Amino acid sequence: MGAYQHILLSVDYGEHGEAVAQRAKALAEKYQAKLSIIHVLDNIPMPDTGYGAVISLTEDSGYELLEAEKTRLMQVGDQLGVAPANRWLIWGSPKQEIVRLAGQERIDLIVVGSHGRHGLALLLGSTANSVLHYAGCDVLAVRLRNG
Repeated sequence: MGAYQHILLSVDYGEHGEAVAQRAKALAEKYQAKLSIIHVLDNIPMPDTGYGAVISLTEDSGYELLEAEKTRLMQVGDQLGVAPANRWLIWGSPKQEIVRLAGQERIDLIVVGSHGRHGLALLLGSTANSVLHYAGCDVLAVRLRNG
């Protein structure tokens, strides 16, 4: 395994998202790698915009929920020191869009949070599990502990 050159962090705004983000940042610093971030919108309706699936972070959509998501992603990017060109806000299925973007951008490590689901939840799948199985690069699933 060589040094990582481009790391993609799947941004989650949950309670453990900061720990996952700091792990990605530490790896980027260790390997002197470029760090990119992605947040995939799958829980808010898509307004009628000219954006398509990839959302411009520089233009005002006039759609309140979208603007809130853009602001949050910009804050995370600023905190991590991620260049604006390496911040991605995309509508779609997180499982598919993370893997698609990783291939498009020649990512060699994806960092995602994982709740370590068991039983039925594991059979139904999770974003981390799907990314692990379909990504063409290494995946670090950071274990998220409850409590």
